[in-house]
Amino acid sequence: MDDRLRALAGKLAGLVGDRTLAVAESCTAGNLAAALASGGHAERWFCGSVVAYQDEVKRSLLDVRAESTVSPDAAEQMALGVRRLFSADLAAATTGVLGDEPVDGVEPSTVVIATVVGDDRRITEHDLVDDPDHAVTQATERAQQQLIDHVSG
Repeated sequence: MDDRLRALAGKLAGLVGDRTLAVAESCTAGNLAAALASGGHAERWFCGSVVAYQDEVKRSLLDVRAESTVSPDAAEQMALGVRRLFSADLAAATTGVLGDEPVDGVEPSTVVIATVVGDDRRITEHDLVDDPDHAVTQATERAQQQLIDHVSG
């Protein structure tokens, strides 16, 4: 585990308090969950995650209705779906294209991150120009930072 990701998880652990967090991941493929699990006392605040790579899994399990599953709408729906699925207080989701070919008109290296805190939703889009392995780490780091920023107000 990257020290930067571990440090971000520790910071988030201190901010979550008595709330719970769940995540839905596509392009980060479980890396966000692994990073969060390294945060202090994760068993108290981190409910778990759903890694939904296939569109049908996103649609059936997380109730994604967006036309494209690599869109801001899809990321938001994934976050809301995983929050419902785990009965969590907070949620985050990652989706995007980290392969070599565009998907649904979305260019490679594009990542969309959604966070949900109460009724407040934040959706950001990032262009991670790098090799796919490093882009996954970058996306994981940005998702954690977005959660930290959103939870701290």
